[in-house]
Amino acid sequence: MVLPVSHLVYLRTFLEAYRAGSLTRAAARLGITQPAASAHLAALEAMLGKPLFLRGARGITPTPAADDLARQVAESLDGLDAVMAASRARSTELAGTLHLVGPAEYLSARVGPALAPLVAEGLRLRIQTGNRARIYAALDQGQADLAVTASKPDSRSLGFADLDRERLTLVAAPEFAARVKGRMVSAGLLQDLPCLAYDEELALISAFFAAVFGAPATLRPAATAPDLRILLGMAEAGMGWTILPDYLCAEALTAGRLAELPADRPGPTNTLYLAWTRASLREARTVHVRDMLLRRLRTA
Repeated sequence: MVLPVSHLVYLRTFLEAYRAGSLTRAAARLGITQPAASAHLAALEAMLGKPLFLRGARGITPTPAADDLARQVAESLDGLDAVMAASRARSTELAGTLHLVGPAEYLSARVGPALAPLVAEGLRLRIQTGNRARIYAALDQGQADLAVTASKPDSRSLGFADLDRERLTLVAAPEFAARVKGRMVSAGLLQDLPCLAYDEELALISAFFAAVFGAPATLRPAATAPDLRILLGMAEAGMGWTILPDYLCAEALTAGRLAELPADRPGPTNTLYLAWTRASLREARTVHVRDMLLRRLRTA
């Protein structure tokens, strides 16, 4: 049975509101007014004869009927949107502005070079950087069409795909590495040597210590910098040891500016994801850039 166009519009508004948890955010993502989004939901509820959301000061809460409806329609509506956007990407001029957010280091080393052909295709790029909270806030608030993240997104609200992998690597300048005299490093040995960290919470270092040494990282950094490229430069200058993703330090290791410190086992490998809101895939340019990044970075 073919649904009337109005029914599809109402269902799309419902699904966006269900995922966003807010009528205001759903309306913004759909490019309609908040009263129009509210009217769509009211019409759908009247058609179904049951409430879909409980309205509150902090947003909307789905009812069991909404959970059931979302399960039934999400795959079909997402599929329709993807087909239409992919068709437009093949048949229309790609113009407009694409907003992308992610970790500064990965965007600089891997994503930036891959984006080079897009400007010639007529696209404008607006790139933001930030930590995990900033990345997800940009998606949630509609400030980004695509995002790169090292944490697995919530599939209930976002679409995503595996993009790349990074191995955490323990490195130092060759002259600094000589201080360990070829020994396998241990948590205790590293505690006594100056450490360069992203922040006081030791995010990458803690993950490395847990995976390689089976121990917590209880140390105080000699220096911190919220950009891994700064840590790379300080490590090359011989200031101390640090943990870096392999894509960032590979060139310095090959050139001999850094050395990997020997440990009993290799550092842990993390997955990087490319994420998007379903609403953003209604734009042909978003589908085009998403597919291009997945094609280029997955096979690099």
